Amino acid sequence: MPIYLDNAATTRIDPLVTEVMTDVMGRIYGNPSSTHSLGREARAEIEKARRKVASLIGASPAEVFFTSGGTEADNMAIRCAVRDLGVRHIITSPIEHHAVLHTAEAEQEAGRARISMVRLTDLGHVDLGHLEELLRQEGPALVSLMHGNNEIGNLLDLHRVSMLCRQHGAYFHSDTVQTMAHYPMDLKALDMDFITCSAHKFHGPKGVGFLYIGPKVRIGPLLQGGAQERNMRGGTENIYGIVGLAKAMEIANAGMEEHRTHIAALRALMMARLRETVPDVRFNGDAEGGSLYTVLNVSFPASSISEMLLFNLDIMGICVSGGSACSSGSDVGSHVLSALHADPSRPSVRFSFGRYNTLDEIEEVIGRMEELLRVHRVA
Repeated sequence: MPIYLDNAATTRIDPLVTEVMTDVMGRIYGNPSSTHSLGREARAEIEKARRKVASLIGASPAEVFFTSGGTEADNMAIRCAVRDLGVRHIITSPIEHHAVLHTAEAEQEAGRARISMVRLTDLGHVDLGHLEELLRQEGPALVSLMHGNNEIGNLLDLHRVSMLCRQHGAYFHSDTVQTMAHYPMDLKALDMDFITCSAHKFHGPKGVGFLYIGPKVRIGPLLQGGAQERNMRGGTENIYGIVGLAKAMEIANAGMEEHRTHIAALRALMMARLRETVPDVRFNGDAEGGSLYTVLNVSFPASSISEMLLFNLDIMGICVSGGSACSSGSDVGSHVLSALHADPSRPSVRFSFGRYNTLDEIEEVIGRMEELLRVHRVA
């Protein structure tokens, strides 16, 4: 039986979420844009879900716009900020998700905005002093920095960055895909312009998410073609996906402290056992300090199977993600690890944990890896 430790990529859907989605799929089939009774019934399900989501993040329902996921939401925030808010300067970091980096690069290549990359500390945190320097440059600016990094887990202080943005009249977008429903989110206390969500990161369905748009922001739609989502996103709504997102978020928020305690214990055990069994093991990012409790990025010493480590782990039934820093311009490696100047000769593996994982699974993974690394000695 494979052991799944790739929860930052996607999570197993909660059976209760499947249950409510299946009920809606079988019972609700009207088009939410239709004015007859079946259409109104479908519309009511969407608006009920919107109110639930808004209540869980401290927002107004009018500020929540459902999308196909985090990538669309990131695109909408960045592209529409440039198009509709007069943004000419995008400030981001080299370790953002490609949904942010590629979108920002496209705006720069089209001549609509320029990009500035904020420096990183040795542990991979955003240098807030440099961010403030960049904010003093000619604007108007959009700061796009993720709350929790999907590869190394480093966390951003949203309050401090928000304050800096307000002091300098900048807009603030944060990709919160990895932290939504894992950390409390109160947008009444946070002065944010855009945050993004993808349901499949917290045991919800794939293909659905949302964009939060703050009350001070006025943008138009990214997708044309209809008046759905209050004229903000053309296309018939994914009703059962939206209902599943709201249910998954409700479950995650209700058990947040319990889930965090359990998952943090899994991560701590993995770190301790790796230190005991793997000589010269290292951890990428700020694993000891400001990091997601769901992610552990491990740098293994070079060995005869460095280039095939993930393949061997897969053969052994360990489902993880990984990669190494680019060793040349032609290599396709992790842009995050390259930005941290990680040693390209050392293979890295991202273990990411979820509430369905167990302590016994961690011990089993360590046992399998210990055997693998013993056979293939360090080079």
